[in-house]
Amino acid sequence: MSAELNYARKSKLSVKSEGIFLTMAAKFKIVVMSGGSSAEREVSLRSGAAVAKALRGHNVYKIDPRDESWVLPPDTDVVFLALHGTYGEDGTVQRQLEKLGVLYTGCGAEASRIAFDKVLTKGRCIEAGVTTAKFLVINSAQTPWPKNWQPPLVVKPVRQGSSVGLQFVERVEDWQKALADALKFDSEVLVEEKIVGRETTVGILDDKPLPIVEVRPKSGAYDYRNKYTAGCTEYFCPADFDAVATKRIQMAALDAFKAIGGRDYARVDVMVRATGEPVVLEVNTLPGMTETSLLPKAAAAAGLSYEELCQRMIDLALKRKAEAKSKEEQDVAAAILVTTEQH
Repeated sequence: MSAELNYARKSKLSVKSEGIFLTMAAKFKIVVMSGGSSAEREVSLRSGAAVAKALRGHNVYKIDPRDESWVLPPDTDVVFLALHGTYGEDGTVQRQLEKLGVLYTGCGAEASRIAFDKVLTKGRCIEAGVTTAKFLVINSAQTPWPKNWQPPLVVKPVRQGSSVGLQFVERVEDWQKALADALKFDSEVLVEEKIVGRETTVGILDDKPLPIVEVRPKSGAYDYRNKYTAGCTEYFCPADFDAVATKRIQMAALDAFKAIGGRDYARVDVMVRATGEPVVLEVNTLPGMTETSLLPKAAAAAGLSYEELCQRMIDLALKRKAEAKSKEEQDVAAAILVTTEQH
């Protein structure tokens, strides 16, 4: 019996015929963790509210970990992580939950730590042969303009998300101010060549790429303002690429996801040059989960409602638990068999 079917039998759940996702027929005690104290607190609270509403068929509790004194309700089945930014996306809360022995949604602690650090992510992408933008790492606002580089450049904190601290340097004379502004959010900044092309993002769900979302700000760059102000950006999903280009972009995103050790789901930001070459920018292990966020848009294009997407994220966590339990039972059975044969 497969791990999924075994877990379904014990939990009174049904399973789709392809055996990939569990479909909940029983209620679980789910804690939605959102808010926190990062620069992305407000977006996280919106994500958490939407997720809690989508999962209302279960027994849902909400926790806002503004500090580390939070306590989970007894017998919590799964923690749905709707946190963004530091603490939530950098592997910290994942390590705490693992110490408690509590199941949680999304990528593991180490993959989260790597993905949140843009330099570590680039290192993994380069090792895996995934194309990424040329870059430098700088830790001082007094650093002179890099030799042999030409504007425009992109400057962003190494460890932040949601375009927090993002700066575009179109002129050499704007360099020092851009560094100073970005360094307000981290001790190191990443400096990249600005890729000219089409801006896209690819959702990953159960190790499979979702339809591509193309992002087109009505003016300027896709910065924090354009990302979170209604009407400032147009989104196209599925993006208008031919089949060959679509496959190439999706595979670049999936390869980056695998390179950082991702599991269950994530969102990968990819620039596409005029030549068609995809250039991976970063991997978001806990992407925005408001009903208008990019991952839900991609899921909707694949035929999944917002409620179904949230449920699948829970299902994937439960599937991991089922597989771990099944393996443990098999190991025990094998050990008993060896002992019996020896006697």
